[in-house]
Amino acid sequence: MEIAKLERYRPTLHFAPKQNWMNDPNGLVFFKGEYHLFFQHNPNDSVWGPMHWGHAVSKDLIKWEELDIALYPDELGTIFSGSAVVDWHNTTGFFPEEPGLVAIFTHHLEDEDHTPPVQTQSLAYSHDKGRTWVKYNGNPVLSHPTKVDFRDPKVFWHQPSQKWVMVLATGQTISIYSSPNLKEWEFESEFGENIGSHDGVWECPDLFELSIENSNEKRWVLIVSIGDNPKFEVGSRTQYFVGSFDGSTFVAENGDIRWLDFGKDNYAGVSFSDIPKEDGRRIYLGWMSNWRYANEVPTEGWRSQMTLPRELTLRETNGGTHIVQKVVRELDEYFTIKKEVKDLSVGIKNSNNYEMNAEYAEVELILENIDACRYGLTIHHTATQSTTITIDAGEKLLFVDRKESGNVDFSSNFSQTQKIKLEGTKRNHLRVIVDSSSLELFMNDGEKALTSLLYPDQACASISLFATEGQVNVIHGKFSIPSNE
Repeated sequence: MEIAKLERYRPTLHFAPKQNWMNDPNGLVFFKGEYHLFFQHNPNDSVWGPMHWGHAVSKDLIKWEELDIALYPDELGTIFSGSAVVDWHNTTGFFPEEPGLVAIFTHHLEDEDHTPPVQTQSLAYSHDKGRTWVKYNGNPVLSHPTKVDFRDPKVFWHQPSQKWVMVLATGQTISIYSSPNLKEWEFESEFGENIGSHDGVWECPDLFELSIENSNEKRWVLIVSIGDNPKFEVGSRTQYFVGSFDGSTFVAENGDIRWLDFGKDNYAGVSFSDIPKEDGRRIYLGWMSNWRYANEVPTEGWRSQMTLPRELTLRETNGGTHIVQKVVRELDEYFTIKKEVKDLSVGIKNSNNYEMNAEYAEVELILENIDACRYGLTIHHTATQSTTITIDAGEKLLFVDRKESGNVDFSSNFSQTQKIKLEGTKRNHLRVIVDSSSLELFMNDGEKALTSLLYPDQACASISLFATEGQVNVIHGKFSIPSNE
């Protein structure tokens, strides 16, 4: 593999494997000053194949060091998705000396006689900060006699009931189990019937408590990814529910379908375990791809990257209580402002262009529409490749168009417009982060997110603002480039 091909489209700000295939983030955990990212990995090819757990660590969530493979397939099967926790109080008996890491993952065993695969939950533990792992000799610790889809355990310590809780993807539902020691599990409840979207198989659940902004209130949130269904154009995506959890049962307070991300390329995301109390954040990371074309994206020798890590909170709006996503503050160190504008009028006669020439870039705009029908910005990757973000005041929609963004021919699905329904179009706050092969858009201080892959020849040559049939005011605009340039 030529170095040039191997490095083409490789992101600077996002984690991507050095070589071969990656999908879901697994085992996200913070321990002894390090953020751990494990991931679904095929070390033999750059398409999906026998699953291992790859491994990377970071001090700041942005710069990652890839380590040796953590978990290999064995006689119980390949290593599907799961989670990791710190066993602070030695509930497992694995850590008589000092606390260590426990991985809880799905073993996926395929029989050669074409019977359905068997999925069971197993444990592995590490005494050396995740560098080496021992599989528990009592594996599997949880199985089911009839469920074929029985996977993706996300485990956390539930303080009020003093037990471990597992949420598990079980076909079209999420099953909840509890355990005193991670080894013996008891069924608690099942969630999902007659609620939410059932367009595809339910996967990669996560259950956690979040604070509501500007209040002392909290709610429980359940995230559920939905697999690709060929009947629908959208491909794989992620929904969430807001409600309450008593240690046994999750009850949703919203009956409507709520999408975590309005772009095509944020799937299977989960949150970090064991973030220190003094930090207090709930930090989420997703796989930046879509099962509709994940195996075909035009990278060579490596495939897939993760989203930027995001801090999650809740916000009360007219439509209820919704998740808010903001890129972690650690990213700020990687940018410096190149150009700042205030009270700028944009119209047909005075569109504005800003030279960037950067390997990654960020633009933040507070826009007030005066009387424009459509307005927005174009990211010019090169002289002939661009991605356009348009707000349509009449339709109350934001569109992201990547048809001209570079290499789009690998999938007919890739060129479809991505869109966000807007409550209002008078004033909008946009934050857009462009890397060598992606765009992440956050609206109105994190209220809506849209994550999109791109494959241009370079990340960002310039950014231009536009308005049609009227004027839009830029109340405040910041155009930022890498802080080392």
